[in-house]
Amino acid sequence: MRWKTLDQMELAGKKVLTRVDLNVPIAGKKISDNTRIKKIIPTLAHIIKNGGIPILVAHFGRPNGKRDQNFSFAKISADIEELIDAPLIFAADCVGTTAELAVASQKPGGVVLLENTRFHDGEEKNSISFAKSLAGLADIYCNDAFSCAHRAHASTEAVAHLLPNCAGKLMEQELRALESILTKPQRPLTAIVGGSKVSTKLDLLNNLIHKVDTLIVGGGMANTFLLAQGFFIGTSLAEHKMKDSARIILNSAEKAGCRILLPTDAVVAKELSTNADICVVPINECPKDSMILDIGPHTVEKIKEILQNSKTVIWNGPPGAFEVKPFDGATNELANFVSMLSNEKKLVSIAGGGDTLAALNNAEASNGFSYLSSAGGAFLEWMEGKILPGIAALQKKK
Repeated sequence: MRWKTLDQMELAGKKVLTRVDLNVPIAGKKISDNTRIKKIIPTLAHIIKNGGIPILVAHFGRPNGKRDQNFSFAKISADIEELIDAPLIFAADCVGTTAELAVASQKPGGVVLLENTRFHDGEEKNSISFAKSLAGLADIYCNDAFSCAHRAHASTEAVAHLLPNCAGKLMEQELRALESILTKPQRPLTAIVGGSKVSTKLDLLNNLIHKVDTLIVGGGMANTFLLAQGFFIGTSLAEHKMKDSARIILNSAEKAGCRILLPTDAVVAKELSTNADICVVPINECPKDSMILDIGPHTVEKIKEILQNSKTVIWNGPPGAFEVKPFDGATNELANFVSMLSNEKKLVSIAGGGDTLAALNNAEASNGFSYLSSAGGAFLEWMEGKILPGIAALQKKK
């Protein structure tokens, strides 16, 4: 790898400033989904086992550079301590005397949790002076928050230049999975891209057509491509101003040798409702008073044929309006098909970004995928071929 890992660092007796993602959902005063906290446990356990003291640094919500108790880690620090199963000292600030005293008082085997970095405007401004205050608390910097790596903030970018740095266990896992997919994938490589708008995934589509063998387009964005090809799509969601961009992508894909598969039939209805009357029509027979809300069974079968012959699959975005039954049909069927092929070791599958994980959870297919990225925006920007500031800052100096 182009980054040092925790295994390459001498941790004994060292204080390790560990950037993690603790931006967890809260219901009342309790954490409603602790997935992000559970994912950092291997990194904390490794640091502690090797004689280091993890100093957790993270943001929570959007307090806009001001102290706001609604976004304080104080109210969930006890929950975090219970989940990581290690003595935890909470520091009521992330820099200054308060933080310094908390770090100095923690013993080996324990963890320090610093207060929300976004209580200081220097965090989002990527302030070097704020980063120096953070760096002064530790001997080593470890970034275990891939989900925040697309932001050039003081705790993700500037501080990495001030201390010996490395990727944490979760970060390492994510980077290895993503690098293997886009740099040395097993082929044929297929991408399934859904969602509502072409405009939000223009960079992603333009990058993927030069990386993958087949690009399957679904969701509302497929309607824009169909519109660009001259199909009538009734009252379907589409971006009429993006027709030219869709045509450019189609032409570029052809030149790059990438096959783009669009729906050949669709599930349509007059409204997006559980009780709506639905029908399946060929893609060129959409009624003028109806909208396309899912891909049809003929398209699903064509996609399954492609998947059976694929060795690697990238999935980003649902191919239908999965939030409302019965328009989750294609998403559920395809998700479970990819899950089955992955379990049978017939292909490697990675999914992430936007509503993807929610769609796979709805299909009860998440466990079968080879790798699921919860990184959201960072996952998308990586797939778009962009340089992530938090990753670039970790790269080994030549």
